[in-house]
Amino acid sequence: MHAGTFKLLGILPWLALPLATSCRKPADAAKSELEEAGYKMTTADWFRAASGNQTEVMKKFTAGGFDVKTRDEKGATALHAAAAGGAEQAADFLLDHGLDVDETGPNQRTPLMAAVQAGQPAMAAWLIAQGADPAKKDSDGFSALMLAVKYDKPGALAEICPHDRENLDAALLLASITGSSGCIDVLTSYGASVYARMDDGRTPLMLAAENGQQDAANMLLELGASRFSTDESGRTAADFAITAGHEEIAEIINRPSAASAIALASEAEAGGPMSIALAKQTLAEKNPENEARPPEPIAAPLSLAGTLVGKSVAPAKITAGISPSTQGSTNSENSSADAAAPPLVMRAYRERELPIRLTTVNAGNATFQLTSPSPRTVTVATGGTIPGTTLQVIRARRRMEQSKLNPDATEEISVVEILDPSIGARREWLAGRPATAHDPVALVEDSTSGKLYTAQAGQSFRSEDGVEFIVTGVRPNQIVIENASTGATQTLSLRGTRG
Repeated sequence: MHAGTFKLLGILPWLALPLATSCRKPADAAKSELEEAGYKMTTADWFRAASGNQTEVMKKFTAGGFDVKTRDEKGATALHAAAAGGAEQAADFLLDHGLDVDETGPNQRTPLMAAVQAGQPAMAAWLIAQGADPAKKDSDGFSALMLAVKYDKPGALAEICPHDRENLDAALLLASITGSSGCIDVLTSYGASVYARMDDGRTPLMLAAENGQQDAANMLLELGASRFSTDESGRTAADFAITAGHEEIAEIINRPSAASAIALASEAEAGGPMSIALAKQTLAEKNPENEARPPEPIAAPLSLAGTLVGKSVAPAKITAGISPSTQGSTNSENSSADAAAPPLVMRAYRERELPIRLTTVNAGNATFQLTSPSPRTVTVATGGTIPGTTLQVIRARRRMEQSKLNPDATEEISVVEILDPSIGARREWLAGRPATAHDPVALVEDSTSGKLYTAQAGQSFRSEDGVEFIVTGVRPNQIVIENASTGATQTLSLRGTRG
């Protein structure tokens, strides 16, 4: 080998030394600057910087070669820490450096779930705006919506509700069990129904009563929950309270009220309380400090039957997240993409169950079980009046109907036709089913004019552009509208004042 080669090889290590030193200088400098700022190049301090929204400190970490995807001993990322701390700038920094907005951590929880659990409404809203998926569930099956209820975070819940409307009723049932009055208020304002039921027929009021949640029971009653509803076994909310040893809640539920009278009601009588409740909600939302102040007088709702409403809109224009004030309807699974929909928003639902049940009909006599003011059984002949009421039994008979248990079979059921002479209203009651004062009624708002209407199944109406629609179904959380000319159906989902 040439002598010059030996000389060159001899100095190579010395040539490499300045290069290695220059590579270490940024890392050493970053470490030194971190120590000056009160941090060390550790996972704990990385999380501390993220939760504290210290983006300049985080830059020094990355400059020193720290891996932004580092997880703590529980499996959380710094994005979870930033979300729980409400650190928007730090979260933005982490997203820019490759973390996914739906990174899963302990119990498969996302940063959005971490923000909800920590009670960070603004952070929850920001994460959703960045594409976080509110529908994701943790390892226990809880979504962000349900976690907001579980941890009693009504502020964060309000940010989630508009993005997970399909599960509002389920969340209300959970809030009734946990007794979160704040969450009940938020959920019903966004459209959760106090008429929601568990698979076994239990209502939110029954769940609150069973679990000793007095404040929740009071709020549900104020929101219109029926004290006379029964589950599949015929038990009322008061029954659940007594069985669970909560006699004070049973007393509240059984407390006499004007609404407890056994009488029928007209559509207009059902619509009035709904519009008043809507006005109160609107007032409380605009001015929380004036929540106790009576709302301004409002016009009684009109009947939707035969009424002209604003011009119909094409459902193809409706986009998730658009306020119903501009787009009032949503597509159902079987609706046509080209079908016109009325510009209506469902604002409230009302049904009124009575403290009475038909048990059987025999030889023209109807036997009823009355639960208020005290439980008793009475038998009334055709043409007679139910004791303690003005209701007359004008017909009592038995007829064949399709079996609820076996669709291919029929069963004989008892039926009575009832007349309330004071208003001339008639109702048909069936044995084994709750007796109601009126058909289910929805309160709908014309999003173009702000006018309120009551809607019942069977009504037909026209929009300003001449399209005729038929109300084919009224349910606790939606009404179904059919285009009379095309047969295409649309659903209008229940949306509260904030919806």
